[in-house]
Amino acid sequence: MATITELKCAVKETLESRGVLGQLKARIRAEVFSALDDQREPRPLLSHENLLINELIREYLEFNKYRYTASVLTAESGQPEDRLDRQFLANELKVSEDASSKSVPLLYGLVSHFLNSSDNGGKVFLRGPAASHKASELDA
Repeated sequence: MATITELKCAVKETLESRGVLGQLKARIRAEVFSALDDQREPRPLLSHENLLINELIREYLEFNKYRYTASVLTAESGQPEDRLDRQFLANELKVSEDASSKSVPLLYGLVSHFLNSSDNGGKVFLRGPAASHKASELDA
């Protein structure tokens, strides 16, 4: 007859091999976060840039099956539950896609573009958030 310790080890190994143990741990973390999250504390308004960035990250997380992480991001950031349309995201980011790029998150295409770009000696000129966003932060 198997001991309790052997039974625990067998159950743990089975759950790990099926990929369930990691999902359970992630779900528990998400539920603990949700329980601790103070809903009375108002969330800051999402700027246009943050909305786009959060959506790019959510698309990446869901593509990679990090669903609980995505749910925590959505809850913590105040991102709308309904996803933004991918074509809307591509238009906002001024990105053109081919058929193969549509099978992966936009973030993959953006990273690939910058890794393979030879413009400006491989350097990209970055700008901060839009001036209207900065002004709204100063008013707060």
